[in-house]
Amino acid sequence: MIEQTNNTPRKKTAVLFSVQTHGVSNEENHSSLLELRRLVKTMGLEVVATLTQRRSKPEAGTLLGAGKLKELAGYTGGTGIVEGFSRKSEDETCDDKDEDYPVGSLYSSVDESSGDDPMAKNSVQADVVIYDGEISTKQLINLEKATGVEVLDRTGVILEIFNRHAKSREALIQVEIAKLSYLAPRLRVSHIRGDRQGGGIGSKGIGETSHELNKRHIRDRISELKSRLEGIRYEQNRRRSRRKENFQVSLVGYTNAGKSSLMRKLTGSDVLVEDKLFATLDTRVKSLYPEAFPPVLVSDTVGFIKKLPHDLVASFQSTLDEALAASLLLFTVDASDPVFRSQLAVTQSVIEEIGGEKIPNRLILNKIDKLTTGELEELHCEFPDGIFISAHNPEDIATLRKKILQFFESNMIETTMVIPYSKGHLIGQLKNKASMINESYDETGTEVTFKTFPETLTWLQKEMG
Repeated sequence: MIEQTNNTPRKKTAVLFSVQTHGVSNEENHSSLLELRRLVKTMGLEVVATLTQRRSKPEAGTLLGAGKLKELAGYTGGTGIVEGFSRKSEDETCDDKDEDYPVGSLYSSVDESSGDDPMAKNSVQADVVIYDGEISTKQLINLEKATGVEVLDRTGVILEIFNRHAKSREALIQVEIAKLSYLAPRLRVSHIRGDRQGGGIGSKGIGETSHELNKRHIRDRISELKSRLEGIRYEQNRRRSRRKENFQVSLVGYTNAGKSSLMRKLTGSDVLVEDKLFATLDTRVKSLYPEAFPPVLVSDTVGFIKKLPHDLVASFQSTLDEALAASLLLFTVDASDPVFRSQLAVTQSVIEEIGGEKIPNRLILNKIDKLTTGELEELHCEFPDGIFISAHNPEDIATLRKKILQFFESNMIETTMVIPYSKGHLIGQLKNKASMINESYDETGTEVTFKTFPETLTWLQKEMG
């Protein structure tokens, strides 16, 4: 996302905008824009301005009313005019008259870090316009005509990030399926750079021009990719079948909630940890460390986000299936984020969508080191069954590990048996199937006290005759 200007590297810039409809609070709108800002930053763009308009519903052709559209174009050098678009459409309310939020407020039109006069639009030139929602083909055409720059929506931004972060063969295929499904109706409509596949911000990665990607080509390509994905899923299912004898915990949650950090601490692995949204896309499965009985595997799934494109949920089904194979789900949230409750709702909704609502679960409230004592006390009252931790605190990780083991140990039976010396070979096998508590010896054999599952006890009694 770097352009060369007078031999000086320059980041490409973006202006964000949203339409705040009835029923959407200021806080919800603000939170969504902040999240979009983080997504855009992850994509490598610098946000120079944000703009919000309150309306009963988005304008059918341009999302914004005529006045706001001209204001948006002021950040890009566009005309703000679309042929056939009237000054006042029939659904446009008085909200369009005076909806500029004061500078420095929650909805400052100019990025607060820029220090620019909000009226000096020419001093803030954006290369890209990004809408906090989904844009139809008609709206895309009109917005690009009005602004003169490339226009993306929230889904396009997420797809671009997924495209850049995909590393494994499976992730690359999943992202391409979702991106083709998204780009298909938009490939021929962009008037910027002549071809949306020819180098625009939201278009890199597939490697073919819009002229080549006609509807039949896209349909055939998606079919081919889905066939490849089925082969990968078959291999994954075989691996999952081999892991069925192991207990598995799956970390699920919003992107950037700290799942990768927890995975690293619980398993002693070198999982990538970055302060970026969707830094990792591939599911990882590692053994709980240090090892204990029963053996437990820990998996980390792709992060969730509000308005996660349906095509992505469908494409990443095989990745999400790892969560469905778990015996226990750990819903992980960033407790320091004021909107973590709505983020938790998003995660729970996706898990329910893929059929995992009946899997036992626990709530992990992470990053408590960022909370005040008062805030922590309030959360303890609100979530009495929650597990409060900081992934950076070894004692908290030890507590979480203990609670995970306790969950699986709840079905174990503690018993004492005397194994004759003639059956001594069973002790070695038992140590792989049980948690040994004590061993002592007398003239009759080895007296062992252990905890194990009912089926193991049945096996041992049968072997003892």
